Amino acid sequence: MTKTITKPAGVSPAVGPYNLGVRIGDLLFCAGQIPIVPETGQLVAGDIKAQTERALENIKMILQDQGLTPANVVKATVFMVDLANFAAMNEAYGRFFGSDFPARTTVQVAALPRGAQVEIDVIAHY
Repeated sequence: MTKTITKPAGVSPAVGPYNLGVRIGDLLFCAGQIPIVPETGQLVAGDIKAQTERALENIKMILQDQGLTPANVVKATVFMVDLANFAAMNEAYGRFFGSDFPARTTVQVAALPRGAQVEIDVIAHY
């Protein structure tokens, strides 16, 4: 199988030596997205809901670049600095996916890049 690197326009560039998306076969692996506002390159202001919404919007931009939607997502991983914010994160996450939820893992981590409170990565199916 051929590996294809995706370089979506309008998305904040990677903050390290990695690609935002890699397609292999009928799967798209999206790198973890933190709540960076593409226009400013800064973290979105606000609470965990605002940060979750922004991270998911960044993922949506990567998906759209490949002709996909959140409905194509089959697996998500959510990294949170504080699981005490789990319910609030879930509220924003649930609105994003509607009722056709992907499989998901959620874990608490000690820290995330640039002081983010949440990072989300996904795998989507074409």
